[in-house]
Amino acid sequence: MGFRITKKFEFSASHQLSGLAPDHQCARLHGHNYVIELELGADETELSPVGFVRDYGELSPFKVWLDATLDHRHLNDVLTENPTAENMAAWIYRTWSKEFSELTCVRVSETPKTWAEYRP
Repeated sequence: MGFRITKKFEFSASHQLSGLAPDHQCARLHGHNYVIELELGADETELSPVGFVRDYGELSPFKVWLDATLDHRHLNDVLTENPTAENMAAWIYRTWSKEFSELTCVRVSETPKTWAEYRP
């Protein structure tokens, strides 16, 4: 794929990770200001007649879903898997790759210094 676009989205939520030592900081209930990045890609022959991979405005349904599904929620109540950034990236990809066929990667950040990425 020669062309890639990325759009950033933000939300806040809490989670508690299971399977960790009781004294591990992530085993305790805590929250993050999450950043999600959707990356979409296309070859030159797949660009729209205007020259877009996809119009950024067409990603607005994702923001509506994000606000309704994850924002200010306890992620343990939303995801069926342990709500790690890695699992969240894969879950978002599986959920939205049907809607956005150009989706190539989902990145999830819990802090400004940490990122998890799912790229099938």
